[in-house]
Amino acid sequence: VQLQASGGGLVQAGESLRLSCDVSVRIGTIYRTGWYRQAPGKQREFVADITTSGSTTYGDSAKGRFIITEDNENTVVLQMDNLKPEDTAVYYCNSRLLSSPREGNFGYWGQGTLVTVSS
Repeated sequence: VQLQASGGGLVQAGESLRLSCDVSVRIGTIYRTGWYRQAPGKQREFVADITTSGSTTYGDSAKGRFIITEDNENTVVLQMDNLKPEDTAVYYCNSRLLSSPREGNFGYWGQGTLVTVSS
C-alpha cells in the first residue's frame, strides 16, 4: 500500500488549501484514512480521519475549520479553511486499522506535504 500526499503550499492567514491523499489500492472497510501533522520542534498531531463508511473524526485544532471527505474510493481530501500560522506543519496522510489507536506509529504513511501559513 502506498499513499501519496499533495496540495501543500504557502498561503496567508485566512486563506484555504486542499490536501489530497491518493491510496494505491482499495484497502478495505477495516481501515481509516486521514491526516496527521508535525510542526518544527513539536510532536506529531492527529488532524482528522475518515472511514470507508464516511464516519469522520477531527482533532481539536481542525474542528470547525477543516473538512475531510472521500473524493473516490482511493482519494481522501482535507479541505482546510481559515488557515492560521499555527497550522504551519508537514502534513502526512495515513491509513490504519480501525482497531489501532490514533496515537502511535501504526499503518501506512505518505511522504508528507508542507503547509506554510504566513501572518
